[in-house]
Amino acid sequence: MIQVIVVDDHPVVRHGIVAMLRYEEDIEVVGDAADGAEGLRLIGELQPDVVLLDLRMPQLSGVEVMQQARARGYTSRFLVLTTYDTDEYIAPALSAGAQGYLLKDTPPEELVRAVRMLMQGRAALEPGVAARMLARMAESPADELSARELEVLRLLARGDSNKEIAAQLTISENTIKTHLSRIFDKLDARSRTEAVTIAMQRGLLSTG
Repeated sequence: MIQVIVVDDHPVVRHGIVAMLRYEEDIEVVGDAADGAEGLRLIGELQPDVVLLDLRMPQLSGVEVMQQARARGYTSRFLVLTTYDTDEYIAPALSAGAQGYLLKDTPPEELVRAVRMLMQGRAALEPGVAARMLARMAESPADELSARELEVLRLLARGDSNKEIAAQLTISENTIKTHLSRIFDKLDARSRTEAVTIAMQRGLLSTG
């Protein structure tokens, strides 16, 4: 069972998400909060698997919640759900520890899929959000990574698993792991999500 907390200061949005998720047999909503400070308290108290988090909230912003949760050693995965799709919001959220970033007009089935993807350790970036961010940053030269490593990174940014990437590139999963290790070293990243975030910030990916 995936335990989830919903943190959003808009009651209609928050209650709607809670009601929707409660229809899923493998998801349990264990709490909800109307501001960042209460959300952080619940995260520490309940230690949920996934936190659905708005960015602009009273007391603590979504980014501040993630930063403080990470500083306290909390291991919950964060899925940002917001109306803002500019790199001004996306990059800080991913840097703060968000494993997912979706817009509030995301179809319900995609939101549920994203929760499950985070539980599997995968990133869940809304394609339009990722594309807009990458388009703004695509002018920087991509000279740090090899062509194959960039291919792997692009599929990683899409949320594909090692097995799926290996199948698409017709190479073994062990080779994918080797590529990922080199990507992490070159980008000084500690996780898949951090590697994608750094690549976006440096303009190492393009939408072409």
